[in-house]
This record gives sequence, structure tokens and C-alpha cells, in this order.
Amino acid sequence: MQVTETGYLATQGFNVMLYDSTFHPIFVDQKNTAMEMILHGERIATNGDVRLMPTPEQWDLVAQLKGRHADKDHNRLTADLSFPSYQMDYRLEVAAEPGGVRVSVNLDKPLPEKLAGRAGFNLEFLPSIYMDKTYAADGNAFGIFPRSPQEEMHKVLPSPDDPKKLPYQEEWDEAKGYTQPLPLVTGNNITFATEDPLHRISISSETGPLALYDGRNRAQNGWFVLRTLIPSGKSEGAVVWHIRPNVIPNWTRPPMIAHSQIGYAPNFPKVAVIELDPKFDAPKMAKLLRLADDGSYKPVFEAPISAPKPWLRYAYAKFDFSSVKDPGLYAIEYADQRTDLFPISKDVYSRSWQSSLDGYLAVEMDHVSVREGYRLWHGVSHLDDARQAPPNTNHFDGAWLGPNTDSPFQPGQHIPGLNVGGWYDAGDYDIRAETQYAVIQDLALAYKEFSLKWDELTVDENARTVEMHRPDGIPDAVQQVKHGVLQVLGQINSIGHPVPEIMEPNLREYTHLGDAASKTDGRVYNAKLTPHQVDGNFSGAPDDRWAFTTKEPRLQYGSIAALAAASQALKGWDDGLAKHCLETAVKLWTEEQAHPTPIKSPPGRQTPQNFAEGIVRNEEWKATVQLLLATNGGQAYKKHVLEMFPNVEKRFGFGGWMAVLALPYMDAGFKHQVETAVRSYVAELDKQLAATPFGVPPSLRTWGGAIEVIDLGARMYFLHKAFPEIVSPDYTLRAANYILGTHPVSSTSYVSGVGTVSKLKAYGNNRADNTFIPGGVIPGYIIIKPDFPECIDDFGFLWFEDEYVIDVASRWVLAANAANALVNQTQPTAAVSATNTQMTHSQR
Repeated sequence: MQVTETGYLATQGFNVMLYDSTFHPIFVDQKNTAMEMILHGERIATNGDVRLMPTPEQWDLVAQLKGRHADKDHNRLTADLSFPSYQMDYRLEVAAEPGGVRVSVNLDKPLPEKLAGRAGFNLEFLPSIYMDKTYAADGNAFGIFPRSPQEEMHKVLPSPDDPKKLPYQEEWDEAKGYTQPLPLVTGNNITFATEDPLHRISISSETGPLALYDGRNRAQNGWFVLRTLIPSGKSEGAVVWHIRPNVIPNWTRPPMIAHSQIGYAPNFPKVAVIELDPKFDAPKMAKLLRLADDGSYKPVFEAPISAPKPWLRYAYAKFDFSSVKDPGLYAIEYADQRTDLFPISKDVYSRSWQSSLDGYLAVEMDHVSVREGYRLWHGVSHLDDARQAPPNTNHFDGAWLGPNTDSPFQPGQHIPGLNVGGWYDAGDYDIRAETQYAVIQDLALAYKEFSLKWDELTVDENARTVEMHRPDGIPDAVQQVKHGVLQVLGQINSIGHPVPEIMEPNLREYTHLGDAASKTDGRVYNAKLTPHQVDGNFSGAPDDRWAFTTKEPRLQYGSIAALAAASQALKGWDDGLAKHCLETAVKLWTEEQAHPTPIKSPPGRQTPQNFAEGIVRNEEWKATVQLLLATNGGQAYKKHVLEMFPNVEKRFGFGGWMAVLALPYMDAGFKHQVETAVRSYVAELDKQLAATPFGVPPSLRTWGGAIEVIDLGARMYFLHKAFPEIVSPDYTLRAANYILGTHPVSSTSYVSGVGTVSKLKAYGNNRADNTFIPGGVIPGYIIIKPDFPECIDDFGFLWFEDEYVIDVASRWVLAANAANALVNQTQPTAAVSATNTQMTHSQR
């Protein structure tokens, strides 16, 4: 093995990284840091470092990284780390040696006495790879990795002089109990998956026995953990492991044919992207096969792939079969790989979004019960919403409240009127303002633009019931918009302004998986009652969610935009509510313009002023455009649109594009300004997208980038509609096809249940069952630094790859309808920008 130019150890088929990523400052353990191993193209292990318990959870103490170094001369990786509260400093070293790597933990001084029997080197292995496979220890102990956790637990009490944890962490530890599992097996040499040449790996320890644990005994998102305790009295080489992967000689990763799992429209581009191992001897030709009525496959098209181009770890080639237009069922064949079937049909996008609207978003509806046939997705949840959060609170999941609550309610006091409407934000059960506002605006715009009359839900807000697959005569998009604004108006009516978050008060509730109705008792907390005492609709259980009530200008404008958009969708269905939404939006906008709310930052997390100001101005811009539309060209909003646009056009992709929605109410001069901005934006965008193999924004941050791609698809549809001679429809179709399978790692559709092959294990609030929610959209691949793209198909517990979020689903409803509208135009519109012309030529 050798240290690469990008700083990790590599040989063909096996890589080791060391602290290319760090533990997250808020979420802590995300299962993608410290020592990590990639074997035959799969990340099999992560989090290799010193930990203070056998199976730590997400919020347990981690070491602080002081520095890392990649030594190319000696093919060695080192990381300097510290547990300051224990005065423990050490160096973690991973060095190449024949057959694998040597891992060592080297202390600056012998282990502090209080950590004896507690500190050890842990390495965590991916359950979806190893469960149901064998393990063997020292040649005389054998077993099978269990599919479900089943080991005995025992008490492991903390030391009384341990450093103080944050209050919510202390409360969490006490609530769940101080337990750890007993090991599955111990030994000096342990081999995993002897029967599986792709995943077999052996680890031996020089310095003490290895113990194999099942971290899922403590949390469903746990991994298998291999651990050796650090012995007392030793510093250099306190732990030494030798890791021997079974590396198949000259192994290369098979090609991955990325394509749309729902297929393609006849008269539009059809381009598959083939992901190639740079060492793979890539054939020059690919074929398109058509499925015949007798079940046979008939070759109908063959063409050379484009020259592979490197991007990060792999190389990418394109197979263009745009000339094939006959409707039917097809598969692509390349290098002994054959895709699953997909159609060519003009209606391929027409059924790609419904499950997001009346499936996933329905399941996420708060304060109601949701039933599907015989199944109850959840009962009526959070009827006890909500209590005023205490001041000076720096909560988990990023929630915070400063010294001023901006609320007429006392800390802990019940705030009436909040137990209505809204959606669970994501894989958890909180209500977050930004995503609520986005869903309302997306669905209102989709309803207006595409006459979205789809009706498969019965929603009764008074009875707090939702039934799937039961039309009630009201479009589902309209009912969802109404459900959202009930929560927004509830906050404004009760508190005087919208609030950033309604969040679980403790980690016990935050980690709850199951029926949301069982998370709290649904009764308003009364401090005069004992914890288990009930008095009518009151109880002594302080399980009610907390309302974080900071008044923020971005939320003032965000709520204005949502309410103004909602007023347009609700008109004709609930005119009284539509009127109330618009009047409230106008009132808030007028007040905010006259008396701007100061910008605030979380304690200890100061946001740069120009960045925070930019967010507020972007929300102000969207609110103004929405009010312009809702008032049919109100002069105050028209004037403000003109005033704001010179600055907004500098951030055209960040909300500025909404200027095209305002064009019907603006003069020719403004349209010329917008046209100039669109030309400039498209030219710059084309440069950015040309640098990636998929023609969409790459996912290079700590969270998968599906939302950015979907947003591009929706945005470019409206720009194309306004300026078809400048903006090609290809942007929107590329974005849709990316979400539906044309992306790195695998060709799995990111929309659960949509497409021939889709993500069926995801980070929804039903993830404990290793399953999915129809219509949920995952974030998709990320880059495990520095260069490894990952989105694991058969594992759903990595939130940065797998977590559904409501505004991603609502944006998908908008973007998928946009794609459907484009392919059903009378004639496709040709692209004229330089990069689009080049893309069109290369595809056709």
C-alpha cells in the first residue's frame, strides 16, 4: 500500500483513510470519520479511534483532533488527538505492511487511572455487509453476525468524577440507563465473512484481546464494533492491530450504468452515464435491448461510448441513445452488465410525483391521524403542543434560544393554539420553520402552474383525520397547503410572530421511532400533578414539545412568502382562510418594512453578518414577489421588487430567478434587466455544470445534494418558460433523470417506490423497520473525503445519505411536474447557450 496524492493509503481493491473528515460539531458521530476502510469498492468500516465505552452512541464523548499527517516516504498516516478533560494525549498511526496495515495507539504517557478498563481502540463495521455472515476467533470460536441485536446487556456506571456533560446528555443517560452489551466473541485473532471473498477481513491484536460487540443493542443505527482495551502502564504501542483484508488480485469495480429508472420521453435526450474504475478495461461499445412480447431481448441500437473522463475516484463515459424513439421497454447492456428495464414513453414523468404528495407528505402530517387502508401510519400526534422553551438554551439538533424569548409566555408555560397543522420535518418529529414555508410555497406554485387537481386524500382538519386513496373532491395540494398554514397562523396568533422550531425537550423523545402519537401523552403538562398523574386533558408528564420562540427577520419574511403563496392556492376552496392568509402577510410585511427585526445568531455560533444579511434579504425578496403575485401587482410590492433586483440578480440562483414570476406585472425595462441577468447566470452555470459528469450540481458537502439538483430542475423550468431562446429544457430533464437514477455510485432512484429500482431502506421515521415511506426523497450520495462517492443501497441509517426531508419531497412534486410539462410540449425547444449546444451535440 502507498500513500496517495490525496493523503490516504491505497492498493488496488483496498483503501484506508484517517481523519479526512472529523466528528460533527453539532451531531457528533455521523459514522464517517477517524480510521475508515474501503474494501472492493465498499466502505466496510469507520470511526476507528479511542473511545471510552464498547458501543458509544451519537452524543458520547469523542477525542479532539489536533492534527493529521500523511507520510508518503514511509507510507504511514498519523493523527494527533486528545481527551483534554482526562489529560490524555495520543497519536493514532496506520502504516502499510505486507498484506495490509498496522494500526497503533501511542500515548504520550500511560493511561490515566480513571480510564483503566474504559478506554479502548474501537473500529466499527457496517451491519448491512456483515449481518448473516460468519465470524471466527482464534480458530475455535465461531458464530454468525445476527440480523437483529440479541446480546445480553449489563450495567456500566459512569465514574463519579467524570467531566460534566450537557444537561440534555445527562438526562438522556439517566433515562435510558447505563448499559453496554456483552461481546459476541473475544479472541486475539478474529476473521469476518470467511465465506465471502469480497468482504473477508482478519484482524489480530498484539496487545490484548479483541472483543466484538453489536452496537445495535443500544441504538438501531449502531454498527458492529471491534475493540481492544488500552492496558495500564503502557504508552508507546499501547494498542497494536494487524489488519489483513482479502484483496482479490487485480480486482476492478464493475461498471455502473446510471440511467433513469422511470425511463425517457421519445423526442428528448436519452443519455446513460457509465461509471468506470480507471483500471477497468472498458469496452468501446454499448447496446440498447428491447423486450419482446415473448420475454426475449432484441438489440435495437449499438453505439460507442464517449471517451471516459476522470472525476474524483472514477471515470465517466456517456452512452447516447437519443435516436431511439419507439415506445417500449428497454435495457442497456455494457461489459456484461445489464440494467433493469425502463420504458420509452411520453408519459414517463406523469406518475413520478404523486406518492410524494399523497404518500410521504401525508405520512408527515402532524396533529392528525393518517390511515392507509388497513394500516394506521400514525395516530393524532402532539395534541399537547407546546411549552415555552427556557431562555439561554443551546439545544441538540441546532435548536437554540437566547436570553430574550421574544414571547409573552413564561418558560415552561403552555402556549395554546400550536397543536394544529404542520408536518414532521424529516426523519424526526420536530417542526422547523424553513421547511414548512418551503413546502407551502412549492405546493402552491405547483398547483397554480400545473393545475394540480390530483385528489387521493380525504383530509378532515376538524376531526384530525387523513385517509389515503380516498378522494374527497379537494385537490391534495390545496389541502396540504391549508395544513401548513394552520400551523404558521397558529404561531402568529398565539405568540405574535412565527417561530423557528418546535422541538422535543429531551433526547429520549428526539430518538423516538414509532407512532408519533405515542411519543407524548397528548395531555398538556401541569406542574402541580405528579409525573404519572392525569387530570382530564392535563398530566404531570413534562413530555410536551418546546417552542423555540426567537423572533427572526428571515422567518418573518419566510412566513409572509408562505402565507401570500397559500392565499392564491386556497382561493376558491377556502376563501375565508385565503383572505386571512393574505391580510396577515400584508400586515407582517408592512410591519417588518417599518420596524425591521434585528438579526440574531445562536450563542457560540456567530453567523458572519454579511451571510446572515444575505439570507434575510433573500427571504424578503421572495416575500415581496409572492405578495406582488397575490395582490395582482400591488404597487408597493412592484416598487420594492424594482428596488431589490439590482442586488438580488447577483444571487440569481439563490432566489433571484423568481423575478420571472413577476414579469406579468412589470414593464419592458424590467424584463430586459431580467433577460440580461438570465444570460449571465446561464453562462456561469454552464461553466460550473460542465465540470461534472452528470450536468447537475455535484454533492460535495456533508449532506447529499438532491435538494440542490431538484431546485435546479424547478428553477430552470420557469426560466425556460420565460426565456426559451436562452434556457434549454435539458436542465430540468437532467435534474429529474439524476434524481431517478442517473447519478454516481448506483442507478437507484432516490424517490422511494418510484422507478424500477428505488431506495427501499431510508432514514424516515419508520427506519427502525428497515424500510421506506413511498414518495420520500433521499439526499443521495456524498463524498467520503477525499474522493469516495457513497450512497449505500441496502442501509438506511446514514442521515446524510438517506434522510427524507419534507421540502425535498415538495420540491420534487414541483420539478417532476415541470419535467412532465416539458416533454408534453408540442415541440422540444432547442438550447442555444454554448454549453447546452455542446451537451446537445455530444448527446445526439
